[in-house]
Formats: sequence, structure tokens, C-alpha cells
Amino acid sequence: MKQFGLIGYPLGHSFSKNFFNEKFHSENIDAEYVNFEIPTIEDFPKVVASHPHLVGLNVTIPYKEKVISYLDELDKDAASIGAVNVIRIIRNKGKVFLKGYNSDVLGFTQSIEPLLEHHHTKALILGTGGASKAVNYSLRKLGLDTLFVSRNRRNESTITYSDLTPEYMEAYKVIVNCTPVGMYPQADLCPDIPYELLTPQHLLYDLLYNPNTTLFMKRGADQGATVKNGLEMLLLQAFGAWDIWNQ
Repeated sequence: MKQFGLIGYPLGHSFSKNFFNEKFHSENIDAEYVNFEIPTIEDFPKVVASHPHLVGLNVTIPYKEKVISYLDELDKDAASIGAVNVIRIIRNKGKVFLKGYNSDVLGFTQSIEPLLEHHHTKALILGTGGASKAVNYSLRKLGLDTLFVSRNRRNESTITYSDLTPEYMEAYKVIVNCTPVGMYPQADLCPDIPYELLTPQHLLYDLLYNPNTTLFMKRGADQGATVKNGLEMLLLQAFGAWDIWNQ
């Protein structure tokens, strides 16, 4: 039986295990999907070594960047982004070869592209983790200028939440939440942006999908903005991961 899985910490919020095991059951695929909740990335080699039937992994918070140093090769997109969410494990005569990919790019691009309009030329990306790197890569390929927003100023491509003046909010009409702020069970929280400056021309995209409508989305919708959660992206990146594992 082939084995697939997910590494991250914590994994209580994960959707992948049920999604893939239901897929395997409904399509009579002889495989199982397991969660590997590892408290440190140093445990990653043990996961691969102790599960000889493991042929594919998803990667989630906080290891999308940290796992790269353990891989033998990255595909072009993953190398450009600097983050990995899919690993293909190739086993040949006792040797193990690990290749990293990023299906977040595919999922996010296909999910947000139909919502973009002519006035959506600039985007604010909330957060600076691995998911935000894939979002930045996708938006730039779609022709948008991007700017990261973080609690701390890291470089010239990052501003802080306190820097979000009316001028920024007027110019940047796409806002993507790549932080865990607002995720269940802390659904009464939302990123600290000036929601009163949002308009019907704004598009708010939340990578979170639990709850279905986050407070970030609700406060945007109250101002007339278009809002969307990350469930479709999640499904699309899962389809992409399956294609990668079955090349």
C-alpha cells in the first residue's frame, strides 16, 4: 500500500487527511494518507526513513521554507518562490530522492484570476511566511505590483500595519491574508487593517477556510468589497499535489 502524508505543526486544522483518504476510498486506490505532526523540522528525516511506503508529502505551517534544506532538488517554481508544499519521494534500490514543488501557486492563481478586474493592479500581502511567497509569485505573474505587510518592517518590500495610510488603501485594491489570524478557534480575530477605508472596488482574499467566512472577509463585505476564502485554492492545490505524485 502506498502512503502519503502531511508534515506540519500543529495539524488539528488540516483538511488534507480526510480529503485524500475519501478520494482513495471512493476511487478504490490502494493507499492511505497520514498526518505527521512533528514539533521540529529535525524530525523530518525520521518520518521518511521510518515509513518505507511513503511516496509523497504535503508541507504546511511552519515548514514550507525550513524543509528545503532537506531536499535533493526543487522544481523551477519552488526554487523561484523559496517555499515548498509538495514533496515527491522517489525510492530506488534503497536510495531515497526528495524533490520539492509548490502547488500553492497553481491553486491560488486559478482561484483568484477570475475575480481580478482592470482596477486590480496592486496587491497587499498580509504576512511573510511560506504561503505569502507563493501568493506573491502568483500575483506578479498575473501582472500585479505587490507589497508585503508585516508586524515588523523587514526590507524595502515590506511595510507595517501602522503604515497603511488612506493612500495605500486607495492604491492597493487587492488584499490577501496569508496569516493564521482569524482561523478557528480564534475566529473573533482579524488582521489589523483600516477596514473603514475599503470600497466596493476592493478584493479581499483569505487563505483561511475555517471558518467559512472569516472576520477579515465579513468586515470587507460590510464595506461592499468582494471577498473569497481559501477553500477552492486548497482543493486546487490538492489536485496539483496528486498530479505531481503520479508523474
